[in-house]
Amino acid sequence: MAEKTVVLYPSLGVGHLNPMVQLAKAFLRRGGMAVTIAVIDPPGKDPVLEAAVARLAAACPSITVCLLPIPSGTNKHYSNVALRMLDELRLANPVLRGFLGSLPAVDALVVDMFCIDALDVAADLAVPAYIFYPSAAGDLAIYLQVPDLCLNAPSSLKDMGRTALHFSGVPPVSALDMPDTMLDRESDLCRRRMQQLARFPEARGILVNSFEWLESRALKALRDGLCVPAGRSTPHIYCVGPLVDGGMNGESGERHASLEWLDRQPKQSVVFLCFGSRGVFSAAQLTEMARGLENSGHRFLWAVRSPREEQSKSAEPDLKALLPDGFLERTRDRGLILKNWAPQAEVLSHGAVGAFVTHCGWNSALEAIMSGVPMICWPLYAEQRLNKVHMVEELKVGVVVEGYDEELVKAEEVEAKVRLVMESGEGKKMSERMAMAKDMATEAVKEGGSSDMAFYEFLKHLE
Repeated sequence: MAEKTVVLYPSLGVGHLNPMVQLAKAFLRRGGMAVTIAVIDPPGKDPVLEAAVARLAAACPSITVCLLPIPSGTNKHYSNVALRMLDELRLANPVLRGFLGSLPAVDALVVDMFCIDALDVAADLAVPAYIFYPSAAGDLAIYLQVPDLCLNAPSSLKDMGRTALHFSGVPPVSALDMPDTMLDRESDLCRRRMQQLARFPEARGILVNSFEWLESRALKALRDGLCVPAGRSTPHIYCVGPLVDGGMNGESGERHASLEWLDRQPKQSVVFLCFGSRGVFSAAQLTEMARGLENSGHRFLWAVRSPREEQSKSAEPDLKALLPDGFLERTRDRGLILKNWAPQAEVLSHGAVGAFVTHCGWNSALEAIMSGVPMICWPLYAEQRLNKVHMVEELKVGVVVEGYDEELVKAEEVEAKVRLVMESGEGKKMSERMAMAKDMATEAVKEGGSSDMAFYEFLKHLE
């Protein structure tokens, strides 16, 4: 098979660049691929993006990275950051067209799920276009059905409260658990998202960061055409995951101190709490979490960020001020608190960890699955509430923290869910199911596994 040239086109922000990098590495592992990541460079410097691109170039010289500077947009005021992002992505189309046209050949353009306007560029240049969907196949099944639901529902989802919504391929979903961008159908943002989602079937295929065993029901519904309107075809679905960062021990390569602490703890005895780069809580909520952890009696490793209102004052959280009086002293022998960041992938894969309190970002969920660690689900934003439904209702590898959608989760609830996973028969069953999921994830990415074969099918599709 002759070498293929694939251009990957992530959305704005490091959170969208990182999954594309994992996809690029997966292509390169197969051989016979030349991979370029075309990264949008909006007006005004983004130091976080610049640093990420520099790290990528240094760590993965076999991946070509090209920055595409885009012109300034209008001076209009945006009520929502996501709306600005979608406008900037649309403004990038002429630059993307010029870039693709300058290459000797492009066998495929793989666009991020928010870069749907780029399908027009691919059509103009007769380049086969695919979508990379970095989240769950269950989310994709829902998203393909949402435009029809929003059109025919008696009101906006935000007015439907806890009404159960029924979609093919997934358990019932509460209206409140739908992403914020879809709740108000009268908003400009919701209209734009519905337009984008309605265009998904235009792609030649969709690469999903999941694997067959994990989401067989959602994948069957997708492939049986149950998730698109009558008269439309579902693109080819390629389950190519799990694609996650294997983790790095910092720039220096030194082992993080938290892993040395874990070395001294008994097997599966530690509760790990970590909520991603945007996961922040109020001071009152941090207090309740601390009390719940203390009262549970279990060992814990907790990555704590300052409350949003405090973040401008200091880069690091003031733990003594934020946590209950004496908490640090009383739990010194069984708890470790990290400020802002933890090496999540390495921590989860450590044998001392027995439960993971998580915001249910899909990368975090996949890392937990690949490490065989059951989840205590505390969703915060975006599609995390949907991921919670898959983990708890469908896969039964986690339990939900009740009250996550209210003002405050009480200490008693935190304690109860920690005890449930760490002490009960139900928790033991979750651990056993997670151990099976870990084995199946490992099998999927092996040579001849389902995800490996999906990559092969994708390459055949390009012929």
